Amino acid sequence: MRLRVHGPLPPARGESAMIAANHISWIDIFAVMAVRPARFIAKSEIRGWPVAGWIAERAGTLFVRRTRRHDTARINARVHDALAQGDCIGLFPEGTTTEGDELLRFHTSLFEPAVANGATIHPAAIRYEYADGSPCGAFAYVGEMTFLQSVAQVIAARAVIARITFAEPIETRTSGVDRREAARLAHERIASLLDLRRAGTPPGTAHGPRVGPR
Repeated sequence: MRLRVHGPLPPARGESAMIAANHISWIDIFAVMAVRPARFIAKSEIRGWPVAGWIAERAGTLFVRRTRRHDTARINARVHDALAQGDCIGLFPEGTTTEGDELLRFHTSLFEPAVANGATIHPAAIRYEYADGSPCGAFAYVGEMTFLQSVAQVIAARAVIARITFAEPIETRTSGVDRREAARLAHERIASLLDLRRAGTPPGTAHGPRVGPR
């Protein structure tokens, strides 16, 4: 897999930032971290994945227990602390994976720590494609696919390009940018980069956040 990066990159270490990206695969975390080391918010089940779970934990991933309704508040408090210390936080505001051909609702609560800390949000569009530019569906981790099945598909794929395009950053210090506006702007900019202007739904909070694949 080759990585191709476009657009205004997030700053180097030492400046609090948040990277908000669309979500296709467990590979997304490692692709983004190859550009800018970050602490990701992910579902707790990932911790038990072979190899990938160990790497994620060592990288400082913040694991959310999706079965506990109020766990998001605990994670948000930890994100507040991390951003206050100048860390970069990565998240997938859709809360679940897609085939990459749509952009789902963004959960606004996940943007609250960035707004509270005045952190810059960097929207990022992720896509996996072959050399001719056609989408690589083998990297999508969706439906009832197991982690090991996904790993097998990824290994079998050849000459895949992971393309990450960053949109213009969102400055949360700007007057009028609350968590809903931050989510709306991030959704709009990522959808534009993916050419999905009419796909997906507006950002909102229905059903609460679901974090990680599926």
